[in-house]
Amino acid sequence: MNEPLTADVPAADKNAVIELPVIELRGVRKSFGGLEVLKGVDLTVTRGEVVVIIGPSGGGKSTLLRCVNLLEPITAGKVFLEGRDLTEPGVDLNEVRRQIGMVFQQFNLFPHLTALDNLTLAPRRLLRTPRTEAEQAARELLDRVGLADKAGSHPGQLSGGQQQRVAIARALMMAPHVMLFDEVTSALDPELVSEVLDVMRDLARSGMTMLCVTHEMGFARELGDRLVFVDGGVIAEQGRPADVLDEPSGERTRQFLRKVLR
Repeated sequence: MNEPLTADVPAADKNAVIELPVIELRGVRKSFGGLEVLKGVDLTVTRGEVVVIIGPSGGGKSTLLRCVNLLEPITAGKVFLEGRDLTEPGVDLNEVRRQIGMVFQQFNLFPHLTALDNLTLAPRRLLRTPRTEAEQAARELLDRVGLADKAGSHPGQLSGGQQQRVAIARALMMAPHVMLFDEVTSALDPELVSEVLDVMRDLARSGMTMLCVTHEMGFARELGDRLVFVDGGVIAEQGRPADVLDEPSGERTRQFLRKVLR
């Protein structure tokens, strides 16, 4: 894994080390045709921080997440990964995306491959990792997400929760610097949600930098360092999860929370 970038400091402070944010968005706008979905978003995420993004459907939260690694090309603004401007001409976005793991609502596993092969495919093809080395790392990650005994199973033989845990392990195979989660429990039956959240808890406690779009307010309260409420294409409110959930300052935030917390 690459060492984190650091900023230059004045001569008087040469003993100080200023670590750059892992993710920084500056004035990010995103339009689809004549519809502006993001309207100038500024967001900074520091190393090891767990930022939970909530908000109504259509408010822009998933689009915001997809703009972080430019899966959705932005209309205006800047996106930085550890100080590197991802919007500069000539940036290798495939290289960048290896450092930003992403897990979606749908599992997006290859149905004809086993769990083990789903994990090893990208490292072997993109990083030229030898098969034995890739398989060892994959088995360790499957064990970490509680699926050591499912290495030889195909997605169709796994529950939804198990498939999502395989998807998380697959993203971790590339040793990302930050993980993005886009409502990863929304497609699961209620009884399967907890096993996926347990894996996310383990990641958060291990110090992984995370941005999570979710409706799981209990997770946000328990492990989020910051709660960001996105509505109408802007960040309408943000702060410590307990503060935002218990004493929101904005009327729109209060309206939203009354619906989701009742």
